[in-house]
This record gives sequence, structure tokens and C-alpha cells, in this order.
Amino acid sequence: MSALPACPTCQSEYTYEDGGLYICPECAHEWSAQDTAAAVADEARVYRDSAGNVLQDGDTITVIKDLKLKGSSGVVKMGTKVKGIRLVDSDHDIDCKIDGFGQMSLKSEFVKKI
Repeated sequence: MSALPACPTCQSEYTYEDGGLYICPECAHEWSAQDTAAAVADEARVYRDSAGNVLQDGDTITVIKDLKLKGSSGVVKMGTKVKGIRLVDSDHDIDCKIDGFGQMSLKSEFVKKI
């Protein structure tokens, strides 16, 4: 497996380096290593809810389906409102505090932004 980046134009994995430039043999696109580093730095993860709305820290959301809690007989009911969410880069995208349950991690696919 190559440590060189894939071509940003055609996504070819057969790129090669020549004099500080990356070159794609399939589409003949040339780009510099600095362009690749800047693109990776600019690329930030975007969190979206079940409807495709962009989520941000501090948003208010609702749960769209009943969620069973592991290790407990409790259930977070559909329509439960959660205020002041915090987005994290983990298996579960959202850390929040739900009244009656305490600290909880949720997946963004099971919530809707209000």
C-alpha cells in the first residue's frame, strides 16, 4: 500500500512523486505536497442529523425513536428533547445530558435538530 495520496481529480491510487510534485498517470493531473496538506487540514468532519441538518455544539435536538439503554431496563422515549449537545469524534457522535438518565452518548442518526 502506497503512502502517496490518491489523485484529487480522478481518485486514482497510482500517483507518483517527481521533484516535489505528485503526478497522476491516468489523468495527468499534477499537484504539490503543500496543496495536499492544506486540503487535509481544511477538511473538518461535518455532523448531520437524521434529516441531513448540520449539527453544532450547543444545539437542541429530539430523539426520533425509542432507544434502549444497555445494562438497564430504561428507555429513552421518542420525542425526548435534549439541550446543549456536545459533538465528539467517537463511535457515538453526541455527548449530552438527558433529564432522568444523566450523561449519555447518542448517534446522530437517531436525532433530529429542532
